[in-house]
Amino acid sequence: MSFDTRPGTRGARQPGGKWILWFNKLAARRIRRKGGRMMGFNALILTTVGRKSGVERTTPVGWFPGKDGSWLIVASAAGAPGNPAWYHNIAAHPDKVQIEVDGRTVAVIAEQLHGAERAQAWEQIIAAAPRFAQYQHKTDRELPIIHLVPR
Repeated sequence: MSFDTRPGTRGARQPGGKWILWFNKLAARRIRRKGGRMMGFNALILTTVGRKSGVERTTPVGWFPGKDGSWLIVASAAGAPGNPAWYHNIAAHPDKVQIEVDGRTVAVIAEQLHGAERAQAWEQIIAAAPRFAQYQHKTDRELPIIHLVPR
């Protein structure tokens, strides 16, 4: 269950700052009110505990179905060279993660996929959402795939 993806040396500009905070708040409100789709993806609201601050952080993310009712999310950061902040929060506290999906809150355990499991999940993800293949081409880091299982 290692979270070991190092930053890359090239990639797209990582979204950040006040604009992304405003957008995330707006998107989370929309997902809660109108259901779980955003920008053509199934969407959930990911709640993590800050690795430095210890404060809960929420982020809307796209998800893909995993085995046995689990969820797969990709730490793409739109192809940026660095992993998104929520990836580092999950790495620090994989057992303190929850999601809001389909109108319910679910406590989950997060694990990063590696090897054949990751390869199989990646094929499923890029078949459903080719945009993620474009994100991978923008950066030289391997985009982490996180498997969320109900706790």
